[in-house]
Amino acid sequence: MSDGGDGFGAVSSSLLKARPRRARTVDAAHRPCSVTWWWNSKSKTAIIESANVIGLARLPHGKFHPFDRDSFGLGKLMLAVRKQGAKKIILGLGGSATNDGGFGMARALGWKFLDRNERELTRWIELERLARIAPPEHRFGVPILSATDVSNHLLGKRGATRIFGPQKGLCASDLEKGEACLRQLASKVARATGVNHAIRAGAGAAGGLGFGLMAFAGASARKGFDLFARWSRLRTRVAKSDLVITGEGRLDASSLMGKGVGEVSAVCKGQGVPCFLICGSLEGSAGLGKGHFCRISALAAMASRSKARHAAGHWLEELAYHEAKQWNSARSNGWFNARK
Repeated sequence: MSDGGDGFGAVSSSLLKARPRRARTVDAAHRPCSVTWWWNSKSKTAIIESANVIGLARLPHGKFHPFDRDSFGLGKLMLAVRKQGAKKIILGLGGSATNDGGFGMARALGWKFLDRNERELTRWIELERLARIAPPEHRFGVPILSATDVSNHLLGKRGATRIFGPQKGLCASDLEKGEACLRQLASKVARATGVNHAIRAGAGAAGGLGFGLMAFAGASARKGFDLFARWSRLRTRVAKSDLVITGEGRLDASSLMGKGVGEVSAVCKGQGVPCFLICGSLEGSAGLGKGHFCRISALAAMASRSKARHAAGHWLEELAYHEAKQWNSARSNGWFNARK
């Protein structure tokens, strides 16, 4: 399953009968790369996964500072998809290495960002000096449905920079400058258009890429989980289940802000089906998921961090089996009411 982040392309394409295609672009650090996107020729619908282009997992650890990364490569891929003849784009957001508010993507689409001396800004971290935004001669023109993996706004304590910036490598001393740049961008967009996209749900997704797609490409945002749930008939499947086991790389506060595991738990709660969570690591205590999951287990319970990282698939299977066995035993002995 996917909520819009990593794996969205592969999962949604299998449900929507889209076939893989390849294209040349650049990653978040502007290194040339070849990426996969998906194409349904009958409906002329393209599926793009932002994590597959500008994702954090595509970069070597610690080599490129977030100030030096942007979403330009995604915009370049969007142009290639439009050239293919796409009539609609479904774009999954999440797992990005960027915190640029869609600045790089917009530049690839022809938007120009100028300071008070009419000099063009080429790095998102220069946006504090933004004075004017010049639109391209021709707007992008292809309808975009953004599948956001979180519901956060662009700015503030629960915004893109302060919540997700540290995951992308921003340290505490970087946060104020990063926030100031996105605030100036949002302010100039609102002044030019009369629309405050920054306060819309999902604007903070993928380092503010959700905001950028709304502001510069006219995208409509939807919760990625809701799209997946509809396409896969998830609620019907959950209703027929005795137990649901879901998983998250790291359980932290952002996991319950519109991401898949939090939404799965809500579906299960509504259906009266118990939901267990397995995670790689747990931030703080299991109390974070209280009221959402019947049980929370981390790989650390069965393997060291080193072993878990190098053989995650094996240990996930072991832990899932162990949890299901424990639950089945408790249920058989009448200790657990499956439909509580």
